[in-house]
Amino acid sequence: QVQLVESGGGLVQAGGSLRLSCAASGTIFSIRTMGWYRQAPGQQRELVATITSSSSTNYADSVKGRFTISRDNAKNTWYLQMNSLKPEDTAVYVCNARVVTIFRPSEHDAWGQGTQVTVSS
Repeated sequence: QVQLVESGGGLVQAGGSLRLSCAASGTIFSIRTMGWYRQAPGQQRELVATITSSSSTNYADSVKGRFTISRDNAKNTWYLQMNSLKPEDTAVYVCNARVVTIFRPSEHDAWGQGTQVTVSS
């Protein structure tokens, strides 16, 4: 069993900043890739950012230059620093990891419960 728990969401004015955190716990053997997705009202879920074990990162074009993903491997935790927030960033943000566990040794995805980010204009 793997649990991912997000924190740090909330309401912020346009131009402001938030930092999201995701902490993984459970019978984890390895976390291969960590990431963040988001889903806005009326929109499909989109990949926001990913980071590999070697710290290679990828970002959606819409957040490049504003968002930064980072990880703390020792704590099985990763972060999304969001700066210069825009109303169009409003969405439910969900953390994700590609994991291997003791009881499920094949690679598979684990998902958090989501945290709401609302950016007011």
